[in-house]
Amino acid sequence: MAGIVQPSRRLSPLLDERRVVLCVGSGGVGKTTTTAALGLAAARRGKRVLCLTIDPARRLAQSLGLEWSANEAREVEPEMLAAVGVPPRGSLTVMRVDTKLTFDSLVKELAPDAERRDRILNNVLYRYISTSLAGTQEYMAMEKLHSLRDDPRWDLVLLDTPPTAHALDFLDAPERLVGAIDSPAIRWFVQAFQSSGKLSFNLLAKSTATLLKGLGKLTGGGFLEQVAAFIAEMNALFGGWKKRADAVAAALRGPDVAYVLVTTPDPLAIREVRYFAERLLGERMRVDAFVVNRKNPSFPNEPTHAAEVLEALGLVTSADMVQKCAEAQKDAARLAKLDRLHLLSLDGIVEETGAPLVSVPTFASDVYDLEALRQIGDILAP
Repeated sequence: MAGIVQPSRRLSPLLDERRVVLCVGSGGVGKTTTTAALGLAAARRGKRVLCLTIDPARRLAQSLGLEWSANEAREVEPEMLAAVGVPPRGSLTVMRVDTKLTFDSLVKELAPDAERRDRILNNVLYRYISTSLAGTQEYMAMEKLHSLRDDPRWDLVLLDTPPTAHALDFLDAPERLVGAIDSPAIRWFVQAFQSSGKLSFNLLAKSTATLLKGLGKLTGGGFLEQVAAFIAEMNALFGGWKKRADAVAAALRGPDVAYVLVTTPDPLAIREVRYFAERLLGERMRVDAFVVNRKNPSFPNEPTHAAEVLEALGLVTSADMVQKCAEAQKDAARLAKLDRLHLLSLDGIVEETGAPLVSVPTFASDVYDLEALRQIGDILAP
């Protein structure tokens, strides 16, 4: 049955043996919490840990005693870590990845000179593309990971992957972004933009020239000139850009990278995580672990000794209260059974991958402090 795993098969080996751990799944399944709990578990093993996240939970940030600054590493206070069993040699550092700042850094690195760099960074279209183009957030998360994975300051780097409609967007991001820059439409503009900085349709096929002229009438010629100028500048970076994207894509497939697939018992989240696991297998990549968050704990269908339990807790033991407890227990048993039924659909892919599956039960309150993260870490990697 999915959700049952021997302690020896949990995630401890990943923290001990891998350099990079990626937590992947659809939005709202607890990736950020899982990443933080694994990071704390590694720090308790004496490792220097860096957690990268795109969209950190505000309450989690407060519990770690951090104020989020984009692309700046913030270390959790040693005194706070010591209170949950982290030895002096261990540390936990968190960084919020800012998509645009990371994109800016990449342009600065690839631009051949300061003049071209500034023209790109100050272009109106670049400001849109660097924040809103599909795939940009996923790619820049990968770019930041790639730039930090060999940093000697940390023994382990964990990435809380961006929330996406489809988890496979994460793997496709480098290729998609390069494809957007090297598309036929882009080549049209590059061909039409002459060294004078003016658009010329003389070198284009008649149908293409007609199309661009029609767009010019709708948007105004000045807009097309801005597009062409920006594309020409970006095209000059394309060689370095493609090389960097290839390196990022290759890094995703490295032997020191672990994939932890995170879900909840919700059928839609399970379907997404199964699809991603199948995609990894299709590309001959590993699935290293499954984590099921917010699983309802099992209860017997029939209430037992409700009156005695209420009395021991110093609560009212009236017939009405006993009846309400019985109804609550039946509801809990029904939810737990429903979770077990939904998780059956994971059995096949878990068996095929041979990866451990660890279930984290639903907590009585939100997870937003180090003690709760420690408890989750003990479940995931005891």
